[in-house]
Amino acid sequence: MTGRLSVIGIGPGDPELLTLKAVRVIKESPVLCVPKGREEGSSLALSIVQKAVTLEGKEIIEAHFPMRKTRGSQEQPGGTQESAKDELDTKWNEIAGALLEKLKKGADVAFLTLGDPTIYSTFFYLYDKLLQLDPGLNIQIIPGVSSITASAATARISLGLGNESIAVLPANYLDNLRTTLKSFDTVVLMKVNKVLDEIISLLQEMGLISNAVCVSRAGMGDETIYRDITKIKQEALNYFSVVIVRK
Repeated sequence: MTGRLSVIGIGPGDPELLTLKAVRVIKESPVLCVPKGREEGSSLALSIVQKAVTLEGKEIIEAHFPMRKTRGSQEQPGGTQESAKDELDTKWNEIAGALLEKLKKGADVAFLTLGDPTIYSTFFYLYDKLLQLDPGLNIQIIPGVSSITASAATARISLGLGNESIAVLPANYLDNLRTTLKSFDTVVLMKVNKVLDEIISLLQEMGLISNAVCVSRAGMGDETIYRDITKIKQEALNYFSVVIVRK
């Protein structure tokens, strides 16, 4: 009998934001697959879960996914977009094969992902690979608290009221940011750490700089809120930084 694959959103960083269902399924799964951005690094997702669940006796599969743009991106530094995609395809195939091996032996596997699995999650690339290899797989997706809502909550901001519109986009794709800022009442910008200076410049030009707040590492121990984003040094931010622009 094939095991079940559970894709679990573990929230942005605070282990108390894991849902009851997430905790239960993690406890019940003998195999955990944990993503990490650097091959030699540790898994942030695993370090969060360890604070809420005892992992003794569980098999841990570490999945290294290189941090690369794929869809809609331009040529990458040090290589083409096509070479970056090929590298990711190789990694996804490797991890898909490792997971299928465990599932075919009847083991239930929990794949841990930060935030919510349905929002900018690497897992869905792997999901496509898995279904190509075995369309009949038993896969459940367990939602989690996203960094979007966690950032708004910690900054005490309503993302939308009544008929107001909300847009969410990765800030490293800046081509349509001006249009988006004009068209929506609230704009949430993900992954702002490398393009903060450009964002600040555009917001100043559009008269929206005072409407912006930045939350870095929401839900983590060193969570920081910046009410005046012009005073942030770009190098002080990391990947887990969100800017919310609320008109």
